[in-house]
Amino acid sequence: MLDLDATDDPLHGEQEGRFFHGYYDGYCYLPLYVFCGRHLLVAKLRKANIDACAGAIEEIARVIARIREAWPDVRIWLRADSGFARDALMNWCESNDVDFVFGLAKNERLNAELADDLAAAAKESQETGKPARRFKDFSYRTRDSWSRARRVVGKAEWMTPTQAEACDTTQREKKKKKKKAKKARAAAADAPGRGNPRFVVASADKEAYEARKLYEEFYCARGEMENRIKECQLDLFADRTSCHTMRANQLRLWLASFAYVLVSGLRRLGLAGTKFADATCGTIRLKLLKIGAQVKISVRRVLFSMASAFPYVHEWTAACAALT
Repeated sequence: MLDLDATDDPLHGEQEGRFFHGYYDGYCYLPLYVFCGRHLLVAKLRKANIDACAGAIEEIARVIARIREAWPDVRIWLRADSGFARDALMNWCESNDVDFVFGLAKNERLNAELADDLAAAAKESQETGKPARRFKDFSYRTRDSWSRARRVVGKAEWMTPTQAEACDTTQREKKKKKKKAKKARAAAADAPGRGNPRFVVASADKEAYEARKLYEEFYCARGEMENRIKECQLDLFADRTSCHTMRANQLRLWLASFAYVLVSGLRRLGLAGTKFADATCGTIRLKLLKIGAQVKISVRRVLFSMASAFPYVHEWTAACAALT
């Protein structure tokens, strides 16, 4: 399962290739990340004046070719949000025996397909006082941008007022003006709930992957990739792209990516079975790597003396032994 995502890399200078991005409300780069579970496969720096999917086909083709050299018969999935639901990428997947499940942006035609199910979910929610969720499977094709009809799964969800308020308090909402965000939350709290229709487009057949399973188990699991990107950007400083040229900033992004690969390898190989087996890169860096020691250098050896009060000495020793 290969997860693709584009994220913002904020810029505060006059770096080459800087552009204003309306969604992130600032000047930034728009790097492309590809993960397989916790394994980082691609970290490509891009300008922000492009589509989120730009360059994805070339990177995915390169990665999948390498994967199939080692595992010719493995089944490969691509998973991403609606920014990657582009006809060119889906056509490439269909031509190269690759499955996909992508988010699909809402529009009037899609909402109309789900209207009856959303009304039924709203009625059920009002009767039970709990959120209600239904799924619909149908075939859909855009008027112009898609070359063929594809399978779409719609989620008709009706949220309670408390859920609706929490849903509105997103990262994007926080970046808006406080007055506008306050009005949105007040409107959600006063309403008897709110609809939350969502859609995904997939290549998987209905018999093997029914609608609810495809959405809840396959698509929603992509949220875990957001944690991997946070580890790269917040824990290992992948957002430090302060050089003037994009070429130099791509190198800085790669250096942070190499750091992620190393710390992820330490977590997977050295810390298995310890309390840090599932720790974030930031926790590992601060508690196991960023520690004080006394260094003594003699003719025959270099001696590191660590404090006897170091609280994670057993985990450190276990990691050292496992890696050795």
